[in-house]
Amino acid sequence: MSEAAQIVSVISPIAAAAGHRSDLLRQVDAVDIFDTLRPGALDFSEALEVAYNTTGSVLLGTGETTFDSRLAAACGASHFLVAEPEDDRVALQLAIGKLVRAGRPPQGIWTVGDAYSGSDALESEGHAIPLVDSSAVLSASHRDVVIGPELFERNLILQARAKKAHIVLPEGDDDRILLAAHQLLEDKVCQLTILGDPSQIAARAKELKLDLTGAHLTDPTKGSLLEEFAESFAELRKDKGVTLDEARETMKDISYFATMMVHKGMADGMVSGAAHTTAHTIKPSFQIIKTKPGASTVSSIFLMVMDGVLWAFGDCAVNPAPTSEQLAEIAIVSAETAAQFGIDPKVALLSYSTGTSGSGEAVDRVAAAVEMARDRAPELQLDGPLQFDAAVVESVGQSKMPGSDVAGKATVFVFPDLNAGNITYKAVQRTADALAVGPILQGLNKPVNDLSRGATVPDIVNTVAITAIQAG
Repeated sequence: MSEAAQIVSVISPIAAAAGHRSDLLRQVDAVDIFDTLRPGALDFSEALEVAYNTTGSVLLGTGETTFDSRLAAACGASHFLVAEPEDDRVALQLAIGKLVRAGRPPQGIWTVGDAYSGSDALESEGHAIPLVDSSAVLSASHRDVVIGPELFERNLILQARAKKAHIVLPEGDDDRILLAAHQLLEDKVCQLTILGDPSQIAARAKELKLDLTGAHLTDPTKGSLLEEFAESFAELRKDKGVTLDEARETMKDISYFATMMVHKGMADGMVSGAAHTTAHTIKPSFQIIKTKPGASTVSSIFLMVMDGVLWAFGDCAVNPAPTSEQLAEIAIVSAETAAQFGIDPKVALLSYSTGTSGSGEAVDRVAAAVEMARDRAPELQLDGPLQFDAAVVESVGQSKMPGSDVAGKATVFVFPDLNAGNITYKAVQRTADALAVGPILQGLNKPVNDLSRGATVPDIVNTVAITAIQAG
């Protein structure tokens, strides 16, 4: 779910032209970004809110050309530089060169006063940038929106808000959970239940200056729910020999208690793991929620977000050495999950070999998975075995696997094992300035998601939003 921005142009005043902001505002009836944004403390997420909420068609940007260019791309707007006819020649050349090298050449140069005494275009780095007048700024059309980390997070919140889900957070004794809960409630992302001692949670929230009045604070050790849940768990696990007394002890564990809330429909999903291991978080879901019809494997994906790139990586968190059958299932459910978050799924099953160029047990396992996945989901665009470069670089992909619908165009990547998947997602996250959202668990009847014990507050907010969307 993504709102459309109304603005069609973002204009960046260069050097001397910045002294004419008031004239520029009047000439094209622009909205000044500095009416809301503080100069000298530029925040891209705040700028997005300004751009998406303005009622004007032209936004007078910050003058930081790279910042303004990214903002225009995220809004599907054209980006114009504004310059003095003579005084800004050098600054203009430098600014254009920087944008061209970044792959974001401006759509034109508007000169102050609509007059330019030089040529009809400015050549830079092999690109000719046309000179335009104010009419071009006003009549620009919408362009393709370029999704980056900040816009993805914004859209995530909007999509989650529309689902009106109820998520339970069992780790109410962790400050990060409380800080995230405050933000989630403030942004009206979802309803929340937080487990823990209500008086202690309220006292800590007051110390942290947080407003949690919209959350349900529930003590899992008191009230009638504990006995009700124990009886239900004993019934679910009677074939395993679990007694009612054993079930009562199990339900005192916050992860089991919260998972039972989801199972019984008291919450739509659960997020945990800030202070507990992955196994502690997801083991109760295997025993209580179980896998959805047609699924036999619980797996995960990470959404990897960079400027203009939105990928899904799986499985990077759950299955150490998946079989061919499991890889096939991971490929299919990863495509389904990716589609929930705006990715057009083109699935590459990765290997150290492309097609039949290599051999070995690991390659054969991936090749078998490809055939199984095609049999189960013939409509899915899926191919493999593919090396990573053959999956993402079109020239390489078509050279190594000509005629493939996926080679060189992949958006969903299935790794052959946990070792490769976990290493790769962290490498991309840390070296490509990527936003890694996840792990997102898939294959369960109802959504339960795990946090890293090093999770930041934004990580928790994103994971709760993801869970709310899955619940919907």
